[in-house]
Amino acid sequence: MTIHIPAWVNGSLKPIEKLEVHKKGLRHKAVSVFIMDGENVLLQRRAMHKYHTPGLWANTCCTHPAWEEPPADCAVRRLKEELGIGGVYPSHRDQVEYRADVGGGMIEHEVVDIYMAMATRTLKIAPNPDEVMQVEWVGFYDLTAEIARRPERFTPWLRIYLQEHRDRIFGALMKV
Repeated sequence: MTIHIPAWVNGSLKPIEKLEVHKKGLRHKAVSVFIMDGENVLLQRRAMHKYHTPGLWANTCCTHPAWEEPPADCAVRRLKEELGIGGVYPSHRDQVEYRADVGGGMIEHEVVDIYMAMATRTLKIAPNPDEVMQVEWVGFYDLTAEIARRPERFTPWLRIYLQEHRDRIFGALMKV
């Protein structure tokens, strides 16, 4: 199935095929979600057959909205599709932009709407094996320390979020 995502071409937003967007490094829309239980964050490890960054740890959920799909709807939809999580309605935290090489000749140049939801570790999670190979609750401070020690285990965007946008995303929740 060909997926078209919102990307900017010559200053206008257009629906462009997802793989083409990444191969050309086009600036495009994205959505990222963090589910928190106090200072613990739910992470996912990307499935090994993903076309970029396979096997790396990422935030709870990250994706691209479909053409004309509101970002909040996308966040809820992808939590269900990737992790089987329902009944969670994340709130918008901020919008950030980054550009990162994700390997295989692909670039993520994303304008990302960041969402956060609070839950407990008893949250029902049923990962879709086509998307996710593992999930884990990790302490926020342990996560930042592990990224500093072993950055190669984590997606470029998660590293960027925590290194460059931590205060904008987590605000008063986490003071490191």
